Amino acid sequence: MRRQRTQLQAWLWGEVVLSGLLAASLALLLWFPTLRTQYDGPQLLLVLETIMALAGVLVALLAGARFSVVGERTDLLLAAGFLIWSLSTAAFAVVPALGSASLDRADGWAALAGGIAGQSLVALAPFVGGRSRARDRALGDAVLAAAVALAAVWLLLRAHGSALPALTAVPGASAAPPGLASALAVQALINLLAVVGWGRMLARTGDDLARWLALGFTLLLFAALHLVFAPPQGMMYVAAGDYLRLLAFAVMLVGAWRAIRSAELGRAVAEERARVAREIHDGLAQYLFAISTHAQMLEAGMPLEEVGPQLKEAAGLAQQEARFAILALSSASGTAPFDSALRRYVEFLTADGELAVDLEIDPAIRLAPDEQIEIFRIVQEGLGNVRRHANATKADVVIGRRASGERFVAIEDDGEGFPSGGETAGQGLRNMRDRAFSIDGGFSVRSTPGLGTALEVVLRA
Repeated sequence: MRRQRTQLQAWLWGEVVLSGLLAASLALLLWFPTLRTQYDGPQLLLVLETIMALAGVLVALLAGARFSVVGERTDLLLAAGFLIWSLSTAAFAVVPALGSASLDRADGWAALAGGIAGQSLVALAPFVGGRSRARDRALGDAVLAAAVALAAVWLLLRAHGSALPALTAVPGASAAPPGLASALAVQALINLLAVVGWGRMLARTGDDLARWLALGFTLLLFAALHLVFAPPQGMMYVAAGDYLRLLAFAVMLVGAWRAIRSAELGRAVAEERARVAREIHDGLAQYLFAISTHAQMLEAGMPLEEVGPQLKEAAGLAQQEARFAILALSSASGTAPFDSALRRYVEFLTADGELAVDLEIDPAIRLAPDEQIEIFRIVQEGLGNVRRHANATKADVVIGRRASGERFVAIEDDGEGFPSGGETAGQGLRNMRDRAFSIDGGFSVRSTPGLGTALEVVLRA
């Protein structure tokens, strides 16, 4: 809670500073009309609009990816809003400009209307809660609705193109035409609502994406105000507000990328917890069932000398399985540092003295969150195989870095080993190989009967 409060205070101060700088630039623009420089640059504007459309599509894809992982309706509206916004820019501002030096009035209003509609959905998103069950269907419906809405808007505006207000200022005018000024004022109001909404969501949930979206919409708010007081002199003119819009898309794209990486880690944690649950069912539950069976045998009159040792053994194994499960859950949820969690696991594994494990972790090595989860599981699975199948007395685990900079994980034991090619039959080795591949790592195993086994995972560069 304290960390979240600190993050919120830092964001508020950042908003104050950013808004102050943008307000000062707008005041200078109004005080000195000579600063309202615009360029008749169709190609430059085309490049800017294309970059913003692509950035918006990427944000929509990333938000959609997070929705498929988490299922929050907020992310669905976010993806739909950016998709409508970007597709309208591409369809009505970029594509028509490729074939002519200027845009007609219907295309210009269609691009503006699509942008307002998309921004409205994004501004509404932080106020909508809940999760969606049919995630794939919801994404498909959102894409279809966006395409239908854009086509309907374009057909409607095309049919009434001659009656549409002008999209450019009269030469020498200090304000936008009434129709355009009203549209830009609505756009600015929507952007302000988005800043408030995403700021409110940041305060409530601490969501990192909300911080970046609030900053992005702050830039868009002042971009719209720039256009209100310094309207474009032509359909293909580049103004200061266009650069603010470009910067806003860059900020929001960074936030969306950070959010999807966090969501992928969250999905990895959820999958890991599901796997631990299966292991509890297959391991701990079986031992508890054995304990129950032996207790019933005692109730039925079986001699204690026969049932007692088996009952004691089952209880000990159940206790060990419970400890392993608790450790696995604590490490998967991120509550324990990687090295301490791994050392605790080794302590549990070697508590009975049947296997000695030498664990060496390079203190200078840096592991990504997804690598920490998978490496923990690989070492856990590898040492579990050594204990169950290898009849080994000693195992060495090294997580380090070579002189070349290559990071690696090595597990070696002095057990029985197995013939060359025999590893393909082991489910444990297949699981470790799959885990290594999931973090873009290489996996190799070397074993000789009577000389033990050595496996290595080479991590991504």
